[in-house]
Amino acid sequence: MSVFDLTIDIGLISMLLLLGVILRAKVKALQKVFIPASIIAGFAGLAFGPNGFGWLPFSEAIADYPTILIAVIFGAIPIGAARINWKKTFGRVRNMWVYSMLLTLLMWGGGAMITYLLLSHIWNIPQGFGLVLGAGFLGGHGTAAAVGEAFSSMGWEDATDLGYTSATIGLLCAIIGGLLIIKKSARENKTNFISDFKDLPSELRTGLVSKDDRESSGHDTVSSNTVDPLFFHLAIIAMVVVISYFLQNGLGSIFPQISVPLLSVAFIVGLLVQQSMRAAKADYYVDKKVIDRLSGTATDLTVAFGIASINLSIVSNYIVPLAALFIFGLLWAYAIFHFISPRVFHQHWFENGIFGWGWSTGTVAMGIALLRIVDPKTKSSTLDDYALGYVGMVPVEVVIITFGPLMMMSGLAGVYSFALLGTAALLIVIAGKSGWFVKKEVVSERRKKAG
Repeated sequence: MSVFDLTIDIGLISMLLLLGVILRAKVKALQKVFIPASIIAGFAGLAFGPNGFGWLPFSEAIADYPTILIAVIFGAIPIGAARINWKKTFGRVRNMWVYSMLLTLLMWGGGAMITYLLLSHIWNIPQGFGLVLGAGFLGGHGTAAAVGEAFSSMGWEDATDLGYTSATIGLLCAIIGGLLIIKKSARENKTNFISDFKDLPSELRTGLVSKDDRESSGHDTVSSNTVDPLFFHLAIIAMVVVISYFLQNGLGSIFPQISVPLLSVAFIVGLLVQQSMRAAKADYYVDKKVIDRLSGTATDLTVAFGIASINLSIVSNYIVPLAALFIFGLLWAYAIFHFISPRVFHQHWFENGIFGWGWSTGTVAMGIALLRIVDPKTKSSTLDDYALGYVGMVPVEVVIITFGPLMMMSGLAGVYSFALLGTAALLIVIAGKSGWFVKKEVVSERRKKAG
């Protein structure tokens, strides 16, 4: 692969992303279902790229880009994070942390369990097949790439394409299912901040922000006489990723039997870099908004490249068990929304719950998109609570992604499944005994409103 191949790949996907922006702004049908430009670009790349008609000359490397991009996303999480006073914030974010933990444990554990107990006895599929649900629905294209990389190192090379397919289907289910839930609840005045879809700002439909509603994406923290401020932030993330890459290779040579995903190493390196900058008082010159914008860019590229690189012939070989797994995943995610959300959240349970629905089926980005529909003026504390609670949940997610493929392919699928679901059950018991959940009579009323 040459530098020109990379240039062509970035150029083509950029053209498709711009096409997606234009279509979202002009086509009413796309506006009604809030399809992001990255999904439009991905499907266009799939249709017209090497796995479709072959009109767009993408290189073979497009399937590998998400592995690097997810390292950018995870490596950026700790960079620029504000110092947290846990004594003051724990009570407020505790329930969001519980909900985040339950989502993670139940979605990963549920897919693994249904495969171990049922699907693997009906179809001849690898035990690791169950992780396709958690990797795609909850994690997204980047996580699917990381899990696929681990499975490929152990001989199951189809996992990446199946993970990308799961992530793509999950995104569509998150949007379509979320809109159906929101429309029904809005018509019945069950939402807290909107009464009808006609009340939504036009920017949510078209994707274009009017001049009066535009916000700054960040501040310059270093002088451009030294280096461009945007590149300064990009350089920090790039440093995290390249250090992580060499560390991953080093760990692979020392422990060849264990495949450590790049995203796991990147998150740890990001934490260490952030702590080092804080100790040197250099974190003052990192703008979290700029870091988040760079992470968001990596997310869009991950989705677009992930969809465009799906090998449809591999997917067709697993189409029936995949369909069964996806149906289970949708029912499982709705059960979490319907039964757990009203019990966990004392305030704005619907807004928190619809965010959880989007996250559990189509990644955090879809959860945020659905939340913006039901809470367009950000009156709830959902995202603030999530951002704080996520800090305590990421290490668990990293452990699941790191050791899940190894355990599943080592014949420990049952142990892995029971460990995740058992931990979720234990967490529910602890939260219930500690009085963290909402009272039963309140839950009953909420469930009636949720339909």
